[in-house]
Amino acid sequence: RKIKLPKKNPTMKSVIFSSLIIGAAAFAPSHTSRTTSALQADITSEVGAQAPLGYFDPAGIAGDPTAADQAEFDRRRYIELKHGRVAMLAVVGYLTTYAGVRFPGAEDIPAGFAALSAVPGMVWAQMIATWGMMEAANRDFTGLGEFPGDFRNGALDFGWDKQSDAWKKNKRSIELNNGRAAQMGIFGLMVHDLMGNVGDILPLAN
Repeated sequence: RKIKLPKKNPTMKSVIFSSLIIGAAAFAPSHTSRTTSALQADITSEVGAQAPLGYFDPAGIAGDPTAADQAEFDRRRYIELKHGRVAMLAVVGYLTTYAGVRFPGAEDIPAGFAALSAVPGMVWAQMIATWGMMEAANRDFTGLGEFPGDFRNGALDFGWDKQSDAWKKNKRSIELNNGRAAQMGIFGLMVHDLMGNVGDILPLAN
């Protein structure tokens, strides 16, 4: 069976290139309030180091995990967390649009990569403006964040401060792992979209 790839589209390329440049700031680490009196720390018990792999750094990027640079680890952890959050939104969006759900007026917009060249320019402008506002809003403005990526800013709590440290670590681990799975998931969906067989793996795909 031959695999049909979508035809190259100059407009699509320019849109992708522009969105990557403008959206690059979405993955730039913002200022976090976490400080430490020591320059080095043991990161083998940090959130994310759990069964079955435990602390997993086969490339040795962090160096000695028992004497790692805490500030650099926090920076990388924040980037991983943010990538995971974006990927979770992306997976939900992919599944939703492939199931046929559309905003009013967008019924004729296809799903997946085919939508890049079909979305009107004004809609692209609105989306880029929305991304910019989201990036500007999702920051630790108060300096009260407990960890990199904590953007409650003293306004949103949902009972977090009343929970135990073990409960908090568990919830943070769940978010981190869901984000890791979502990054693999959205990558897989994009690959199958380009291969043209998303319908074979998604029962609701139109």
